[in-house]
Amino acid sequence: MRLQVQYLGMLKDFAGRSSEPVEVPDGALLGDLFESLQQRLPQLAQFRHAIALAVNYEYSRRERELHDGDEVALIPPVSGGATDTAGSGETVRIQTAAHAALVRQAIDGATIAAAIKQPADGAVVLFDGIVRNQSRGRRTLYLEYSAYEPMALKQMEHLAVQALANFAVRDVWLVHRLGRLEIGETSVLIAVTSAHRAAAFEACRWVIDSLKKAVPIWKKEFFEDGAVWADGEPFPPDIRIASGGAPK
Repeated sequence: MRLQVQYLGMLKDFAGRSSEPVEVPDGALLGDLFESLQQRLPQLAQFRHAIALAVNYEYSRRERELHDGDEVALIPPVSGGATDTAGSGETVRIQTAAHAALVRQAIDGATIAAAIKQPADGAVVLFDGIVRNQSRGRRTLYLEYSAYEPMALKQMEHLAVQALANFAVRDVWLVHRLGRLEIGETSVLIAVTSAHRAAAFEACRWVIDSLKKAVPIWKKEFFEDGAVWADGEPFPPDIRIASGGAPK
């Protein structure tokens, strides 16, 4: 069988490529594939207890049987943290879902807040994640965000749907920017509307905390003396990691 393997975030630096075709025997399991990749790329061993695996844009267990044409992604801990209107008035979108969008232009929080409000709402809570000018004790020059885009959008939409089901809120929008961001620009914006403020605050916090753990978006920080991938947070317990054990 022929599969397509995606190396995401910092893993593409270790693999020396972002993707490659791989041949596996019929009936191969996801765990078998990972073990064979680790033998060929020993650098993966240092991430063994931190990598999640996905098949066709869904987090998957090692026991999942693979099929010809599957796309398999190796996902290191993530560090990401509606419409998007450019200054010219042109609406710019990469990919959108009912409650989520990935964009490459500046995020206009005021426009999003105005668009999401309805007469029945008593509160609109916004989380505006902004690029700061320092990190790790060094002056930050700029950031670059990258994503496993189809899966990231799917996971963002899933979080919005979960928030609507689990909190007494009326609407949720998630917008994340990709590409190069300068100091002071918005990287992620979450808007939640509700009849009452308590539910909106609770849902907004849950969404951003969940996004930073489960949505495959990565941040690279650029300093005067080099660049590093931002540390990601451990995957939630329900996401089976490559080693098959509990997160460390």
